[in-house]
Amino acid sequence: MMTLNLILLLGGFGALYFGAEWLVRGSARLATNMGVSPVVVGLTVVSLGTSAPELVVSIVATLENRGSLLASNVLGSNLANIGLILGTTAVISPLAVANRVISREVPIMIVVTLAVFPLMLDFRLTRGEGVVLLGLLAVYVAFTFMSADDEIQEIMDEVGELADDAKDKPGNLRNLLLIAAGAGGLAAGGKAIVEAASYIGLEFGLSEMVVGATIVAIGTSLPELVTSVVAAVRKEADIAVGNVVGSNIFNLAAVLGAAALVRGYEIDRGILEQEWLMVLLLSVVMWPVVTTAKEVRRGEGVLLLVAYVTFLGVIAFGH
Repeated sequence: MMTLNLILLLGGFGALYFGAEWLVRGSARLATNMGVSPVVVGLTVVSLGTSAPELVVSIVATLENRGSLLASNVLGSNLANIGLILGTTAVISPLAVANRVISREVPIMIVVTLAVFPLMLDFRLTRGEGVVLLGLLAVYVAFTFMSADDEIQEIMDEVGELADDAKDKPGNLRNLLLIAAGAGGLAAGGKAIVEAASYIGLEFGLSEMVVGATIVAIGTSLPELVTSVVAAVRKEADIAVGNVVGSNIFNLAAVLGAAALVRGYEIDRGILEQEWLMVLLLSVVMWPVVTTAKEVRRGEGVLLLVAYVTFLGVIAFGH
């Protein structure tokens, strides 16, 4: 059984790599063809696609009455997105940061993180609170496109025409297929890794909360890690940074919200008192990091990695 799970783990890594490659390639090309800036695509299409594993795992966990695993996975993934993913990507190659990410997207991420606190204060999320979170997501997506200024009209025109003249634009059709295949590969790979890693972790006697915050969170964050690293290598820094910020917003609003809408769930006290606070702290720290010289430097990437490892140690050894 252990051997089978190890094979499943390796297969998941392969699916994640190719899924990330296809998603970034298709998104970048589609952005160019449609006149949309890479940062807008990174904050929407790429973020939603790479959040698919968290969404799948969370809905399954909700149906199985494992709310602590669900919430711990989401918050743990957000920690990994900033500390592990942004840190690792910056160490590989310093990341330039778009002005809109500094002035709009990071503050929105912090606001959404704060908004989750009162909803989770009674240590549960209800269907009504799920609707509130999904409402925040809708506002965010609308704001992302509306704030694109002169890009918005071209976006709407191209999207409206895409279905009509797909035959005349095979490149766009191929890009859409690449995005779909990439998102599917990410979801399948993330699911495989989570199943295998969870089994291995539980075999070693780890609690559900620790498994959710560490093994499962890292597993479901691997799509974001691979996508951001590939984007950085391809010199698509806007997608790399925008993907981290957008994924965190999608995780909190879409994943927690959709799971609550399916069925309300209980949340462990430690998740709110430890993990949520760590996510807030790292989110606040991220703001001056991306603001400094409008890039994330290698030294700052190392600091983010150190902070993440420290937080991970507190979670793992604190329970």
